[in-house]
Amino acid sequence: MFQSTCYHDASPGDPSHSDPSHSDPSHPDRSHPHRPLHVAIVMDGNGRWAEHRGLPRSAGHRAGSRAVRRTVKAAVAQGVSIPIRTLTLYAFSSDNWGRPAAEVGALMRLFLHHIRTEAARCERQGVRVSVIGRRDRLGSDLRAAIESIEARTLQGKALHLQIAIDYSARGAILEAVGLHGGLEGPSREDFAALLARALHAPAPVPDVDLLVRTGGELRLSDFMLWECAYAELVFTPCLWPDFGSEALAHALEEFRGRTRRFGCLPLSGPPTTVANPALAEHAPNAQGRREVGTHV
Repeated sequence: MFQSTCYHDASPGDPSHSDPSHSDPSHPDRSHPHRPLHVAIVMDGNGRWAEHRGLPRSAGHRAGSRAVRRTVKAAVAQGVSIPIRTLTLYAFSSDNWGRPAAEVGALMRLFLHHIRTEAARCERQGVRVSVIGRRDRLGSDLRAAIESIEARTLQGKALHLQIAIDYSARGAILEAVGLHGGLEGPSREDFAALLARALHAPAPVPDVDLLVRTGGELRLSDFMLWECAYAELVFTPCLWPDFGSEALAHALEEFRGRTRRFGCLPLSGPPTTVANPALAEHAPNAQGRREVGTHV
């Protein structure tokens, strides 16, 4: 785990298909330095940002929506240095329904406003928008706005933006298991498809490469548990409304400095692809020995 510093911004391939290099830990392109990434962010700290300024929590959430706009713009502009294909933002967890009704209502109105007003901008930027999570507990106006922005931005190729609303990773995993219904466990690919279906996602997305959590807390909070199996984690004390292009670039630099082994040991020669990812821990190392039960 790494706890990064906070940086303040002064100014406000086809993503619809899964990439096998993301879902298969043994794939030779998995650690390629210029492979497009899936970055997930737990957007934490809106309320504390407002409280520090003597403002209502709703003001922090509005400031957080501006940080979303900055971060999406920065992800699109990231280009070829460390390209981002998928950006998933944790906006509202299923447990957040337990917050005061007034705050929940303000958040839902903010989601509705933001989705309606950002549709044209996302379309111009080539950003495809998907909303993942339960929809049965959302208002009809919000559901209609979600369906509209998803249809309007369907052809976006610059970035696939996923917004998690009424999201629970454990809930989605349980629903995916129920959808399978078989006595034998599904393959990883089949389960990923079931999980996407449970989350109302258009298709399985690549595994998360980098998970960033703002606000200083050091936990996952039921977010992308399946997809984060081998994610690199960056925790920053930066409160979400202060996050932007510089903070994102810093997190990506931290990611680029990590050594990703996916449970295997580095080889002295060219990388070796293990046909079955489940057997990766039994693969021979550079000296020809087999390491059993070693996960790094």
